[in-house]
Amino acid sequence: MLHHTFCHIPGIGLKTEKKLWEAGITTWDTWRSPSPVRLSAIIHADAAQTLERSLSALADDPGYFTRSLGSTEPWRIFSQYRDRTVYLDIETTGLEDSAEVTTIALYDGKEVFTYINGINLHDFVDDIRQYQVIVTYNGKSFDIPFLERYFRIRLDQAQIDLRHVLARLGFKGGLKGCEKQLGMNRGNLDGVDGYFAVLLWYRYRDYNDRKALTTLLAYNVEDTVNLERLAVEAYNRNILATPFSDSLLLPFPEPPPNPYQADYDCVETIKRSLRAW
Repeated sequence: MLHHTFCHIPGIGLKTEKKLWEAGITTWDTWRSPSPVRLSAIIHADAAQTLERSLSALADDPGYFTRSLGSTEPWRIFSQYRDRTVYLDIETTGLEDSAEVTTIALYDGKEVFTYINGINLHDFVDDIRQYQVIVTYNGKSFDIPFLERYFRIRLDQAQIDLRHVLARLGFKGGLKGCEKQLGMNRGNLDGVDGYFAVLLWYRYRDYNDRKALTTLLAYNVEDTVNLERLAVEAYNRNILATPFSDSLLLPFPEPPPNPYQADYDCVETIKRSLRAW
């Protein structure tokens, strides 16, 4: 889709891009000046420079595009850089600045990696550098700044925040809400949320309950691997609104087996304590 994209050019929005497609300007290679769509001389000049830079950036600079695409359009880079993409989700003890990261899950489309506070959490800092694109849900507002503050690092990879991409398609209500609207089922983890994840961590920390930790990791991994399905959903639904759907639609991925299993009794024990409280 990236080769069909013109809305990263200054002065060209989605409506103008659509007019360009309708006029036969469907890829960067078919751009010509003067354009069959009325554009200012300044936009023409910017277009020539932007498309030249785009060709140079295509190989290894996805951030060049996401910096210009706004919050709802980074889906366009997904297929181009999918082999350099990682899906990320974190769990914390809260939302405040003093909160701690408890677990992190990464999924690169092939393998799942988990990081646990007090065990291997700082391995994340080196591992995340292997990737050029990070896919999250609400990561631009929460996960990424939280990690940068917590580890005192800068995560300058290109980002696809599915919260904004899916909202433009009409899917809202948080990660779990979007999953349900798209027919995704969490099984034993249904009803477990971010607050529940905090309780699981404290149960593990205070009582050395390994089942609570395993359940927390199962939840964290589920959040993470589901991002790939959501990314493909968002990509395909956006592609269907373009003239290129016949050739660009992606098959839905098979989710990997979750290396952790939620402990049903542990989940029910915490649920009962919440109801009693």
